[in-house]
This record gives sequence, C-alpha cells and structure tokens, in this order.
Amino acid sequence: MVSRSKNQEIEYKVVINHEGQYSVWHNTKDNPIGWKDIGVVGTKEDCLEHIKIVWTDMVPYSVQQK
Repeated sequence: MVSRSKNQEIEYKVVINHEGQYSVWHNTKDNPIGWKDIGVVGTKEDCLEHIKIVWTDMVPYSVQQK
C-alpha cells in the first residue's frame, strides 16, 4: 500500500447508471460504459458518504416501475 499525505490523496467521483445505482469511480478515469457523473468529487470516504445520504432505495429503476 502506498502512503499518501492529505495533499496527495486520490480524488474520486460519484457516478450513476440508468438503473439509479451509484458507485465511486477514480476521478481521472473515463466512466464505465452506461455510467455518468453526478458532480460530486472528493475523497473516497466523502463520495461514499454522499451515496449513503442520497441512495435511500436500492431497488433498480426497472424493478420499481413494475
């Protein structure tokens, strides 16, 4: 494991797919196919905390609509 100071911490972003599922992705990498940015960038912990707050229903959109 590489030790990093606070200033060298890797930035992540929160992404969402067409089913309303959230994930954390490395900020410098292209999004996986089918995923788009939601505008939240920060530490991995910050991004996971945001997801915890906004993703209150983990049922995919396609199942919710049935």
